[in-house]
Amino acid sequence: MNGTQNSAAFRSLHTSGFLLPGAWDAASARIFEEAGFGAVGTSSAAIAFSRGFPDGQTLSLEEMCRVVERIVDRVGVPVNADLEAGYGDAPADAARSVRAFAALGVAGVNLEDGTGTPQAPLFALEAQVRRLEAARAVAAPETLFLNARIDTYLVGWGETPAQRLTETLRRGRAYQEAGADGLFVPGVTDLATVRELAGALEAPLNVMVGAGAPPAAALIDAGARRISTGPAAFLATLGVLRQAAEDWQTQGCSDLRGGEPLPFAAADALFRPAR
Repeated sequence: MNGTQNSAAFRSLHTSGFLLPGAWDAASARIFEEAGFGAVGTSSAAIAFSRGFPDGQTLSLEEMCRVVERIVDRVGVPVNADLEAGYGDAPADAARSVRAFAALGVAGVNLEDGTGTPQAPLFALEAQVRRLEAARAVAAPETLFLNARIDTYLVGWGETPAQRLTETLRRGRAYQEAGADGLFVPGVTDLATVRELAGALEAPLNVMVGAGAPPAAALIDAGARRISTGPAAFLATLGVLRQAAEDWQTQGCSDLRGGEPLPFAAADALFRPAR
């Protein structure tokens, strides 16, 4: 599948809605592919955690690219890569990051407007528009799905829910005009809010689920078209590992609650050339 076909296949998933699992290495990506998912996303937080770093662009662009490259190389389905905030504040930084990930063969990327700075948690609207325009300029829609992440709900922007919704819609419309193919609003799983966002914005709406969120089918019925799991699978894996460690320490054995361990041969077979 060439780059154009890869992107077209990924784009088509946004027509009726789909669940996008978040991988952190080639093994997790292959597990998701074998389970039947039509595409795989990368979780930048899970990738950072798995390498001993906190979230928030603490890994270099080069190291993140190495992880994503291995994932793309090991699966046969489209991959969406999380660029975080583009590894730099300037439009040229966003363009550089998009170009680097596009060269790996990803079908889509996420670019967020969160700065990671408490004093100014969001890029100014005009600045983020310029960053998205720069990202769009180096990757045509036919070859890369550009997903603009809006962090208003994650950072708790505004003093009231109404202000937060208004700012989210203002940014969403501006990001569409700047060339975004999709809009990602993590922190929203309330079905009424999802319905309002989806009804007011033209681009496909992406939300993120975790513990306690409605089922993907309910969110899709409310209008969301991509349901991301983010780092949820990695956090669940750590939970199983923590419990197993405590059991081994206190009892000398563990039933690895949360699922049977994958047999060694099955894990090894995930990476054999012939599939």
